[in-house]
Amino acid sequence: MTPQREDTGRAGSGREDTGRAGSGPQGSVPEVPVPQDSVPQAPGTEPHPSAPGTEPHPSAPGTEPHPSAPGTEPRPPDPKAYIRLLTGTQFAFNIGFYAVLPYLAGHLGEGLGMAGWLVGLVLGLRTFSQQGLFVVGGALTDRYGPRPVVLAGCVLRIAGFCWLAQAGSTATVVGAVLLIGFAAALFSPAVESETARAAVAHERATGAPRAQVLAVFSAAGQAGAFLGPLLGTLLLFLGGGFRAACLAGAVVFVGVLAGHARLMPRRPRAPRVPHTRAVFSREVFANRSFLLLCLAYSTYLVSYNQLYLALPAEVERATGSQGALGALFALSSLLVVTAQLPLTRWSARRIAPRTALVAGLGTVAAGFAAVPLAPDGPSGLLPGATLVVLLTLGQMLLVPAARGLVPDLVEDHRLGLATGALSSVSGLAVLLGSAASGTLLGAPGPVLWTVLAAVPLAGAGVALTLPRAGARAPGH
Repeated sequence: MTPQREDTGRAGSGREDTGRAGSGPQGSVPEVPVPQDSVPQAPGTEPHPSAPGTEPHPSAPGTEPHPSAPGTEPRPPDPKAYIRLLTGTQFAFNIGFYAVLPYLAGHLGEGLGMAGWLVGLVLGLRTFSQQGLFVVGGALTDRYGPRPVVLAGCVLRIAGFCWLAQAGSTATVVGAVLLIGFAAALFSPAVESETARAAVAHERATGAPRAQVLAVFSAAGQAGAFLGPLLGTLLLFLGGGFRAACLAGAVVFVGVLAGHARLMPRRPRAPRVPHTRAVFSREVFANRSFLLLCLAYSTYLVSYNQLYLALPAEVERATGSQGALGALFALSSLLVVTAQLPLTRWSARRIAPRTALVAGLGTVAAGFAAVPLAPDGPSGLLPGATLVVLLTLGQMLLVPAARGLVPDLVEDHRLGLATGALSSVSGLAVLLGSAASGTLLGAPGPVLWTVLAAVPLAGAGVALTLPRAGARAPGH
């Protein structure tokens, strides 16, 4: 139940014709972009051998044509089959990841005897190596295509889990968790940006709002996040211990690697643009609308992180322990799995993506504001349960809308970078916001929950300044 996309953690509906990704005529399916290196030819001259629509340069006998030659490029994948592959990928990613993550802190503290501050540092390093480096994975995806980036990420994740299963010192544990985090920084932006691109193609071809595709992707991730801990718990119950959970996670990623090596289509490398640096593209980082989206989305992730800070404190206040946290987390995951698709189907057809983003942030704010107002109830958990339900409902509204707005705000050839940047900027905000909100945990309840409610409320105000492009899906 985390926004890491491994949760991660998508959608909008249609949009105005802006000349950007997905803004072509209805019913057309975007072709895989190819380098535009052809020029008009003078009369009587031969066409350039790499010009579109010409025959490839003859190869020597027994040799294969160059993979980037026109006429040999792979055909675009079937949109529905590709969407199923990407959705299944997210499901499998989270099963493997969450079979291990919930038990990492206990293994470090009890199994290896690390001090509490050191456990926190290791977990923080894993988060930084993942969320903080999403922008790198996104830039590599734009340059080399998603296939090699996803495959490299799977290989690193397998190596990281196997290393963590054997790690017995602080240095080896840190190395393993950094490798595990960086692996996600590679494959998650690649899969998420491809899902957004495939959702746009599906929307243009069928008129169905892209929000529905991104919601299925989100629900699949939550289902994996729900089943992964059950797998880890089963292995621990059978006596396999933490090492068995790590190896089981590695086996899951071996399957993902094999499936993508066989099924994920190849894409020609993007042409290198002279005098540019992909990671610091002004098309992304000087794009005011995209930066406003990052700011609004950051307030959501700062709020979501309170499930790991403020919610445990509230549960302990109400019940004297944190034993009920597991049930509240399970409640959140089950809500997403069962309600994400109907809610997104309704919102995609009836309200604009910007409106869904604003409404979702407002719902999250209402969850925090309700905690000091709700009665404790018979078990003392009603305030915490109210927060979890409203925060999850807000998440289901705003995450698909925010992810679906990205293709409207950036050029298609920067979609991977923008997807990674959205997570990296938000991850930095979580790092700073968590430190600030942690200092408030000892404040009186009304003060704490009012301040926390103000954060997503401010994000809703920022979201209102976003452009209205893509207000409705084609045909709606």
